[in-house]
Amino acid sequence: MIRDLCDGQLEGAEIGSTEIMFTPEKIKGGIHTADTKTAGSVCLLMQVSMPCVLFAASASELRLKGGTNAEMAPQIDYTTMVFKPIVEKFGFKFNCDIKMRGYYPKGGGEVIVRMSPVKQLNPINLTDRGSVTKIYGRAFVAGVLPFKVAKDMAAAAVRCIRKEIRDLYVNIQPVQEPKDQAFGNGNGIIIIAETSTGCLFAGSSLGKRGVNADKVGIEAAEMLLANLRHGGAVDEYLQDQLIIFMALACGVSRIKTGPVTLHTQTAIHFAEQLAKAKFSVKKSEDEEDASKDTYIIECQGIGMTNPYL
Repeated sequence: MIRDLCDGQLEGAEIGSTEIMFTPEKIKGGIHTADTKTAGSVCLLMQVSMPCVLFAASASELRLKGGTNAEMAPQIDYTTMVFKPIVEKFGFKFNCDIKMRGYYPKGGGEVIVRMSPVKQLNPINLTDRGSVTKIYGRAFVAGVLPFKVAKDMAAAAVRCIRKEIRDLYVNIQPVQEPKDQAFGNGNGIIIIAETSTGCLFAGSSLGKRGVNADKVGIEAAEMLLANLRHGGAVDEYLQDQLIIFMALACGVSRIKTGPVTLHTQTAIHFAEQLAKAKFSVKKSEDEEDASKDTYIIECQGIGMTNPYL
């Protein structure tokens, strides 16, 4: 996909290859289509293409096909409800239109992402978590799965959260995906906590054959609660997705996180190698974090500027 975005040269990009050679050219805007042909994640296609098209010569429309709610990748709902509002703090906007949802194993989903290029990215500071003010989410079924499954996932998740957070109304909507907007069968849940300072945290889970609905709901709830315990201002799945933007931004960015994930360490490693950005990861020195595993990731961004604007 990235080769096609910039009319570049790519060698060795096949299964079993141990090295690739990529020579990029000018990043161009316009319409680009990428199809995994499986339940491969459209969110991962978006993740890799977004930093590129921000520095394109003109506006872009990315037509991405594959899985929208798939394992081992952000669900599209996470991308639109958590990633989008936070990443837009870097000073750009994008529009994500979910045309069709697709699930494992068939895929068949499609999203259209539209965005305009920027001259430069602003640095971000996400270090003040604030207090949790609302918790909401959606529990969905698609295809042949009965609506009761969505209601059961939602109810189990609410019960699990109530044990720990008693003073907030937890609003998880059960949803039957419309037949013309979902390909194949699937079920899952995403729950989001919003704080007084605008931080967003999520827990999510996907149904699998033979796993009962309550278990799916509880897994998502427990993931959310774990992300609220560590004292960070981003959840464990957002931290690595912000690294490349911090590296490209103009100025110093800081984010407060829970334990630094292997994904984040990897993202930092490559951002330092390829973009020459400088990162530091230090234990948070705030009093309220003393008993917690909380870190500050700081980055001196390279101030990438768009040569075409």
